[in-house]
Amino acid sequence: MSLSPMQLLIILGIALLIFGTSKLKNAGKDLGGAVKGFKDAVKDEEEAHSKAKNQPKVIDHDASENTEVKVTVEKTKAEDTHQS
Repeated sequence: MSLSPMQLLIILGIALLIFGTSKLKNAGKDLGGAVKGFKDAVKDEEEAHSKAKNQPKVIDHDASENTEVKVTVEKTKAEDTHQS
């Protein structure tokens, strides 16, 4: 169920009679401004995401805490044979 060009012209004519050209022009400007604002917001979000992705991650460490790190070292078979 598509609209023919003649039907679209009739709808546009009725809208012009009801709202007037100035209100339709303002509505068009508002709609265009909203679309532009949405595109800008998406672009800014993508730029912020790409910047955050490229920056190294920083791990905050409080030096005042007493923490122990245990490291285990596994000997390989080659090291075992050299020591024997």
